[in-house]
Amino acid sequence: MKKLIIPLLFIFAFSILAAVESEPSEVVGYVKYPCVVGDNFVAMPMNDGHTVVSEVTAYYNATQDIIMSVNIYDPIIQGWSACTNYGGNYFEPDLEVGPGSVLFFYSYQAFDFYSIGSMPTTNAQYTIVIGDNTIMVPLNKSSLTSVSLLAMDMGPNDEIGAVNIYDPIIQGWSACTNYGGNYFEPDPEISIGTPLFLYSYANFVWPSGPRSINSSPVRGSK
Repeated sequence: MKKLIIPLLFIFAFSILAAVESEPSEVVGYVKYPCVVGDNFVAMPMNDGHTVVSEVTAYYNATQDIIMSVNIYDPIIQGWSACTNYGGNYFEPDLEVGPGSVLFFYSYQAFDFYSIGSMPTTNAQYTIVIGDNTIMVPLNKSSLTSVSLLAMDMGPNDEIGAVNIYDPIIQGWSACTNYGGNYFEPDPEISIGTPLFLYSYANFVWPSGPRSINSSPVRGSK
């Protein structure tokens, strides 16, 4: 999945995708997730002002409804919470979202999904529970370039047993297994903004540091 984060020197060219206007002094940018016909797994790294699912999908469903269902994983119930588009981008329930949210949705068209806006005032932070969890690599974690580095950052004692990355091309999950000592096979590359589905053997908050630590948003295409 290709991701891109750059300063928007010509942000007006993308203003139709943005929900709010940023002050000139703010750092703004976007992350792009190429989506296919079928299931897609994306995240919301930037602060675009969206607070519910229907706001996220409004631009893409403006001409016709191409996103008909959006699923958000609930680690408390260990299952997906689904919201359905009943037509005209009317979603019921209209689940809450925000910077750092991870979405699994079905699309009837191929398109590029954008998270576009200002840098979040606080970095993404997740309450990890024993069992399955969805996360996004936070914008202040650019050093986490592989699954094994991510797992090591979460804890040295094999807290993370498996990490799954969704591959929209094969319409399925690519699994990375921890064989002990945070040795993952395979150990694919990841980057800031990458959405992940992982299994944890422990309860903890990650990242554990202050959410106010500044991120480094400018990255080249990959």
